[in-house]
Amino acid sequence: MRAFARNSVLPLTFIVIVAAAVVGYATEEADTRFSAGGRSSFGKSGEAGQDPQDQDPAASAPADDGNAYTPRRTEQNARVGVVFEKDDRGDHFCTASVVQSPGRNMLITAAHCAFDAEAGTTVNDLVFAPDYRNGKEPSGLWKVKKVVIDKRWAKSQDEDLDMAFLLLDKKDGKQIQDVLGGNTLGIDRGYDNEVKITGYPTSRNTPISCQNRTTKFSDTQLRIQCTDFEGGTSGSPWLADYDPKSHTGTVIGVLGGHEGGGDEDDVSYAAYFDDDVAELYKHAQDVD
Repeated sequence: MRAFARNSVLPLTFIVIVAAAVVGYATEEADTRFSAGGRSSFGKSGEAGQDPQDQDPAASAPADDGNAYTPRRTEQNARVGVVFEKDDRGDHFCTASVVQSPGRNMLITAAHCAFDAEAGTTVNDLVFAPDYRNGKEPSGLWKVKKVVIDKRWAKSQDEDLDMAFLLLDKKDGKQIQDVLGGNTLGIDRGYDNEVKITGYPTSRNTPISCQNRTTKFSDTQLRIQCTDFEGGTSGSPWLADYDPKSHTGTVIGVLGGHEGGGDEDDVSYAAYFDDDVAELYKHAQDVD
């Protein structure tokens, strides 16, 4: 399970406080705040208070399929970063990455990283630090202005809808995609894909990556074997078909879904990106 520590187990049903701009979706401006004390563990989001245990930086060459390694600092990896609450003084607890959008300001992550079940609302004080390593933020800290999730996730935590789009404020007059570029979103890509997953365990201050092939867990879930994807890696992008010439890959999933991404560090899941994800992506653009 790989999500940030929250104080209560998520209920199956509850009153949704978030007002939906379009029926079927939940969005929330980032003005309303709630106490950080209202968090409980779900999925592979991080747990605070763990001592950093970074890998040897020399271990930067890709390992055999399925084995995690410390990735080099590259343009591709710079689009992946950590998610904090309020500011960067606490623990990073989830992972997110930049995806292309008309507004050039969009991230994708897991829905359980951006929704507080106890409050019944989206988490509205998130910040994003791309390419974060050992406390350094080469592209700065970016404020999330809006969280977009499927309203059905908010009602029941449907594991097949465990993804969220985060819209960012400008920084120094620029959108994040202007600074880092972005990957495309892949819909209905099938169950067998060679992907690279990059994420940030809360117990480390550097990212880890893994390459392997996805398999079919169910009609609505992908599965992959990758070592050491523990708490903090929820929301990690599953990137296929990276083209070094165009500097673009395709995100076909994010770590989450079944059991919030899985209850074993070496096996992870992602909800299959189908028409529901395409509609949510379009809605996120419309409310931007």
